[in-house]
Order: sequence, then structure tokens, then C-alpha cells
Amino acid sequence: MSRGDFEAAAARAAAALGPIRTKDLAGLLARGRSEEFVLHALPISAAEPAVTELLGHMASGGVTAAEAAAYLRGYVAAWSAQADAVDVRTVWTGPATPGVPVRSTAQVLTEVVREARSELIAMTYSARSFGPLISALGEAVARGVAVDIVVETLAGAAGLLSGPEPAAAFKVVPGARLWHWPVDQREHPGARQHAKLAVADRELLLLGSANLTASGVGRNLEAGVLVRGGTAPARAAEHIRELIRRGVLREYS
Repeated sequence: MSRGDFEAAAARAAAALGPIRTKDLAGLLARGRSEEFVLHALPISAAEPAVTELLGHMASGGVTAAEAAAYLRGYVAAWSAQADAVDVRTVWTGPATPGVPVRSTAQVLTEVVREARSELIAMTYSARSFGPLISALGEAVARGVAVDIVVETLAGAAGLLSGPEPAAAFKVVPGARLWHWPVDQREHPGARQHAKLAVADRELLLLGSANLTASGVGRNLEAGVLVRGGTAPARAAEHIRELIRRGVLREYS
């Protein structure tokens, strides 16, 4: 097993855990805790495969627990250093105006997907198959990115969506995991899964009004923001991962 395999596994584990739990994992490793203890001590059901993979590469690659802990702490330090470097830009779909740079939602969304190296999380209310986005998602999965997409369902929309299930738009992407908010998890009658976002590697967040449809990202008048750096991308990803861990969001089947 090569050093590169360990480093890639560490990157995936850190991306799945986020900065706080990555620091916790580093502390457990530094104290020489066993694999069983580590997996039991961290509330990381969604990230457990990535952590298990990392521990396996440590054993097969001869990487000591102290060395792995130092490596993971390097990720945490990098996150902290990025917290002060934030770039926020507006993203528009629709008519342009003089003096205001317009970058279409479709263009920016595809770029976010293509920048992802270890993790991509997206949420949408409505969805239809959109060629450039589907291609970018397929390429992301092929290069080892963990792709998770949260969609609304026809049952959850309670008649406000028609046609095929929004999840059907992404079923053509092998390896992408689909999630939904079950009706029995909704505290208020009529609540909808209405969030629209994409976050890559907990470093880049696109948040806006556009659904992941051809009209939403290309034809409608839509607005959004693209956040690079800072804590917002990581917090968004961590929130969604925690909703999955708690069973509020469940895998779509």
C-alpha cells in the first residue's frame, strides 16, 4: 500500500468528518486508542466507511497512529487558516444589466461540481435531467468524489410537484447517493424540502434560489451566492451530514 493511498484516505476521512470531528479523531489516534474504540467514540455513522478505510490504510501502510494524528491535525490547521480568507460573489441567471458581471447558475454549478476532489453535497427541491450537470456529476464519481444529493419527493411536495420523482434525474449517475426528508420526519404539516445548494470539499458553497433543472439553472431569473473559504461551506456540509446521521434525512430507494 503506497503513501499516496494513505493520504487519499486521510483526505476522504477529513472531508467526511469536518474540522471538529477530524480534530477529535486525531486526538483519539494520538492517545493510541484501538480501531473499535475510535469507531465507537465518534458519532460518525455517515463517515464511518471513510474512517474505517483510513484505519485500514494505516495498518497496511505502516503509518503510526502518531503520524496519522499529526497528518489529520494538518487538515484542521489548514481549515483554520482558511477561515479568514472568504470570497463571496453573486450568481445570477436571467437578463444581464450594464456594469454588473453575470455568471449563470448553470456555469457556476458545473464548476463547483468539477472542483470537488473528495466530497460533494447538493440539495434541490425540483430536479430534471440537465446534461452538463449530469456529466459533471458522473466525472466527479469517477475520480473518487463522494456525491450525495438530497431531493424532495412527490409525496413530500404534496401535489406541488408533478411528473417523475426529482430523484429520477440523478439515477443515471452510478455511485451517487440520494437522500430525502421523509414525511414522518417533518414536524409541521405541509413542510417542504426547499433548500437549493451545492458544497464541494467543505470549501466552496453555492447557495441560491435555483432548482437543479434546466430552467432553474439556465432560463429563469434566479439569484444566488458563491462562497469560497470561511466556515460557511464546512458548516453547511456538517449540518447535512448530521441530519443524515440522526435519520432526519434518509437514503432514497
